[in-house]
Amino acid sequence: MSEAAVVTERSFSEAYARLSAAQKSARRAGGYSRWVNRPVGRYLAAWAYVRGLSPNGVTMISGLFTFIAIPAIAVLRPHWYFVLLEALFLLIGYAFDSADGQLARLQGSGSAAGEWLDHVSDCIKCCGLHLAVLICWFRFYDLRHASYLLIPIAYTLVSTVWFFAIILSEQIRRYTVLRLGLSSTDARPTAAPVLQSLLALPADYGLLAVSMVLLGVHPLFGVVYTLLLVGNGLLLAMKLLAWYSELNRLGAPAAAGETSQKHG
Repeated sequence: MSEAAVVTERSFSEAYARLSAAQKSARRAGGYSRWVNRPVGRYLAAWAYVRGLSPNGVTMISGLFTFIAIPAIAVLRPHWYFVLLEALFLLIGYAFDSADGQLARLQGSGSAAGEWLDHVSDCIKCCGLHLAVLICWFRFYDLRHASYLLIPIAYTLVSTVWFFAIILSEQIRRYTVLRLGLSSTDARPTAAPVLQSLLALPADYGLLAVSMVLLGVHPLFGVVYTLLLVGNGLLLAMKLLAWYSELNRLGAPAAAGETSQKHG
C-alpha cells in the first residue's frame, strides 16, 4: 500500500471516529433514520471529509439523486426495474442528506446559507415526492374512483405541515431560549428508547422511500401508502399538541415578565 493510500485510510478512520462525537440526538428520529440512514451518512461524511468536499457540495449530491428520482416517479411507468432504481436513488439522496449535517459539525463549517439550502432542499423533497405519486396514480393506475387521488393530496398537506411545524417550533424555541437566557439540551446525543424510534417509523422519510419499491404493485402500494398517511396524520396531531404545550410553557415566563413591566 502506498504512503498516500495509508494517509487517506488513516484520515478516513480518524474522521469516522470523530464523527461519533458529532451526532445529533436520536430522540426524535424514526427507526430507519436512526439505525440505517445516520450510520450510512456517517461513512459518507467521512468520505466527503477526506475528499475535501463542503457540506453544501454534499447537499448538492443529495439533491442530484433525489431530484432525479422524484420526476422519474411521475413520468415513468412503474415497472419493477424503474421503481427499484427510484427507491435506491431516494435512499442514496437521503443518506447524503444526513451526511451534509454530520460533515458540517465535523468541520465546524456550518453556515446560515448552508442551513437554508438544506431546508429548502428538504421542503422540495417532502412535497415533491407526494405530488409525483399523485401524478403516477393519475397517469398509470387504473383507479375506480378519482377520489383515490385525494390520498396523495392529503399526504402532501400532512407532509407540508410536518415540515413547517418542525422548522417553526425549532426557531421559536431557539429564539425564546436565547431571549430568556435558558439552557438548551437539544444538541446532546442522548439515547432514545427503541420503542420510541419504532413508533416514529410512519413519519420516517426513509421508510417512505423504501415503500416506493412497491409502486408497481398498485393495490399493495395503495394500502401501504395509505397506512403511512394515517400513521403520519396521527403522529402529526400528537406532535402539534406537544409542540404547542412546550412552547406555551417556555413562553410563559416571558409573557409574565412583559405583563408586569407594562403594569409597573
